[in-house]
Amino acid sequence: MAFLMSARRPSNPVIIAISAVVLLSLYLLSTRGGNVPYFNTERATSSLTNDIYNNTFGFEKVFVIGLPSRTDRRDGMVLGAALSNLEIEFIDGVDGKDVPDKALPTSPDQNRMPDPVVGSWRAHINAIQEVVRRNLSSALIMEDDADWDVRIRSQLHDFALASHALTQPLAGSSAGSPRYADATYPEAKNGPSAVPDLAFDNLPATAPPKTSPYGDNWDVLWLGQCGMRFPFADNKVIPKGRVVQAADATVPQKQHLWTISSPDDLAEQYADHARVVHHVQDGVCSLAYGVTQKGARQLLHELGLKAMDAAFDIQLRWFCEGTGRPSRGYHNCLTVQPSLFQIHLPAGPKKSNSDISDHGDGFQDEMTRVLRYSVRMNAEALMEGRTDDLVDQWPDN
Repeated sequence: MAFLMSARRPSNPVIIAISAVVLLSLYLLSTRGGNVPYFNTERATSSLTNDIYNNTFGFEKVFVIGLPSRTDRRDGMVLGAALSNLEIEFIDGVDGKDVPDKALPTSPDQNRMPDPVVGSWRAHINAIQEVVRRNLSSALIMEDDADWDVRIRSQLHDFALASHALTQPLAGSSAGSPRYADATYPEAKNGPSAVPDLAFDNLPATAPPKTSPYGDNWDVLWLGQCGMRFPFADNKVIPKGRVVQAADATVPQKQHLWTISSPDDLAEQYADHARVVHHVQDGVCSLAYGVTQKGARQLLHELGLKAMDAAFDIQLRWFCEGTGRPSRGYHNCLTVQPSLFQIHLPAGPKKSNSDISDHGDGFQDEMTRVLRYSVRMNAEALMEGRTDDLVDQWPDN
């Protein structure tokens, strides 16, 4: 086989020609697309923040969790990542029945959770364990049905600037006594129950980050979820600051938003096309989240070694809020509404939507909610380089 492979290897001139075609194609893709930039050009911000435009969105690694048996999902994720110039690595999902009782941290009065919940928890813990084991500075962890907009890098760049405004010290403040734009950060107990919104177009100058494009003071960035609330006014732990991008062209009108949270804080409190970055409250669904090395170690301790008494996403919520049984301790977690990563629903039987819960009978059309220019929904045009023909799934009425 080695002989056959070497015999078929193209000559150097052929390799050079192929490389030139690939580079030209990438250049053309980067300069096409009209009002829908693809392979976005970098913005004039700090060089570290511009790392978001690399092939791991500014994280050291991007992990994707999925059962090896769900080859359909792996195919879709590999294609979406390739079309986005994103480098991913799979973490095998776990069948809950293969996790013995002795491997589950538990309490005397606790019953074993259902096997699908156990398997999902163990797969996420394995991904977090990998971050710790490799001593990665940061990682983005996604589930294998995640989808994103073709403008994801510019969206993440905007998120990073909002994160800086909420968690980085104000420019000029002393290291020994830092000041922040959010009067309730880092300790909400001594601050007001609400603070004025920070307008994205007029953010305060903050100290440039030194360790991550997203800032120096976060544990978790919850970037993909199916439900989230704004921090409650009576919560004395979670900071109340919000950064509001009032006219984000990548956000659809309110009738096209979707969440399982009730009430829908974003739709009820803001006008069409608003995107809001804030601290985590009542998060549901662990579709995509970033972790630092420090955050991963804390997650491994709090969620991997303490009582496994809820689904992973609920435990992640407790970790962020400082709640749960036992308390997981408060940690610095930021999120965004609407979520930057959304669940992709393939055409076919609804029962294939999840390996954890029942999604009912019948068939469905292919769809990704909320994302206007979904990578998966525009895959054919992207593969053919027709970036002027991308389709807005949720156009304004």
